[in-house]
Amino acid sequence: MECIKAGFASIKDDYWLFLGLSIVAILIGSVGPMGILLGPMMCGLHMCLLRRQRGEKVGFDVLFKGFDFFGPSLVATLIQIVPMIILIVPIYLVFIFFFIGLFGFAGAVSGEAPPEAGLILPIVMIVVFLLVLAIMAVSMIFLFTYQLIVDRRLGGWDSVVLSAKAVMGNLGGVFGLVLLNMLMSFGGLLLCYVGAFLVMPIGFAAIDQAYRQIFPDLPMAQVQAPPQYSPQQHPWMG
Repeated sequence: MECIKAGFASIKDDYWLFLGLSIVAILIGSVGPMGILLGPMMCGLHMCLLRRQRGEKVGFDVLFKGFDFFGPSLVATLIQIVPMIILIVPIYLVFIFFFIGLFGFAGAVSGEAPPEAGLILPIVMIVVFLLVLAIMAVSMIFLFTYQLIVDRRLGGWDSVVLSAKAVMGNLGGVFGLVLLNMLMSFGGLLLCYVGAFLVMPIGFAAIDQAYRQIFPDLPMAQVQAPPQYSPQQHPWMG
């Protein structure tokens, strides 16, 4: 809650600007195959948020500066996509063959369910719930990846490794923050999807508040090689 409050406070004066930045970053990032544009756009968005924390002016010109980190961000994005594919694709295949086997091909197409299908619904719900937890756990590991790329000038692999260390060192607080962000997004989805977009910049800003608690701001002259960095444990993040 502290991160969410601080995140909202940091962007509230230019809320609509950050809403626009978030939407543009997500839309452009979703266009390219295999997340090829997602990394640079996320880097640009986090540059905007981190600069705002310093009291600097931001705009769409800063958002597109994320392409200055195209190489590291692409590597980091591909590293994130692989475990997601490993998690999601097999489960989708199992569901497809399961429903075809249960309903038959004609029934799966027409939606006509046999009487025993109702007994399977709880199992399906449990599997979906476990899948959501697995995706949440994987996404947590990469929570600070793009911030480390733009703030500490790390490479793709180094940023992923250091992000994972930071998350594991502050697991309780990070889990709570991610869970609250998911609940905010879910609440927004209930409002005809519009609310999900409205809370999106607040969620990003909250994550960057948590990042700055773990990785204090440094002058560029002090930004050194990856081994010099060690994530801190914040009292209310641990």
